[in-house]
Amino acid sequence: MQTILITGGTGLVGRALTTALVQKGYKVIILTRHIPDKQPGDNTSYALWDVNKQTIDISAIEAADHIIHLAGAGVVEKKWTAAYKKEIIDSRVKSSQLLISALEGHSNVVKTVISASAIGWYGADSGQTRFIETDSPKKDFLGETCRLWEESVDPVTLLGKRLIKLRVGIVLSNEGGALAEFKRPIRFGVAAILSNGKQMVSWIHIDDLCRMFIHAIENDNISGAYNAVAPVPVSNKMLTLSLAKAIRGKFFIPLHIPAFLLKLMLGQRSIEVLKSATVSCEKIKKSGFVFLYPSIETAIEELNKKAKRYHQVFRSVLRK
Repeated sequence: MQTILITGGTGLVGRALTTALVQKGYKVIILTRHIPDKQPGDNTSYALWDVNKQTIDISAIEAADHIIHLAGAGVVEKKWTAAYKKEIIDSRVKSSQLLISALEGHSNVVKTVISASAIGWYGADSGQTRFIETDSPKKDFLGETCRLWEESVDPVTLLGKRLIKLRVGIVLSNEGGALAEFKRPIRFGVAAILSNGKQMVSWIHIDDLCRMFIHAIENDNISGAYNAVAPVPVSNKMLTLSLAKAIRGKFFIPLHIPAFLLKLMLGQRSIEVLKSATVSCEKIKKSGFVFLYPSIETAIEELNKKAKRYHQVFRSVLRK
């Protein structure tokens, strides 16, 4: 049984990925600053690290066959002050440096390092062509963040490790993230379309993203950068209306939120919700990866069914 060491394992993607890995028969070690009181599930354990202090439990490195590096401060959760921008970058770069230092300084059998990145690498598109992995990073904050993030893990190749970088799009999950923000006004009967709604969203279902990480582990021919997005990007308007129809049927009101209001509410972060990013997934498809949820309709249908099952189970538990 192979062991996967995960950084950022307590986040949205990390939790789902841990479950998927265990179901596939892997052992998982989650690096964390604080060991939770609640015991993890079967074949899952915790190990301590502290990026700020540059300390790590070396036994976790020694036990790992592969590393999945997800750690990094949230990009949209807080206002982009100068201090928080620095935290966004440092949390990614310094965590990579800690991993590389541990791999370099101690005996290990790690074969593969898979690092998350983001489609923020590309910036906004013109609507004419889809971004591909060989395109240069955008010279804006997120473009520079992604460049520094990816460069920070490059030294693992000098240690003889296979390196994969997954540039992740907007992740759709019932457990939080972007989908929760889309759902919030829909619960009150309002489908909140951002600005004119024409901006393209390159997204991915959480299950497909987890399967893509596992695909990268299990296929030795995969290395370098890959876009982790679904085959069919959609406009913000289409995504919002598709979600509203799935949740409320015909009982909702489409409402455009003006760009100036978003800028007042979000500041610099509004750039990200208003920009169009049309990103290609052809490279990962050519590696043999097959999407379970290639269209927004199939993704939302599955997520909505899963949410309904959860609420049914929750209500039945409350009745007992």
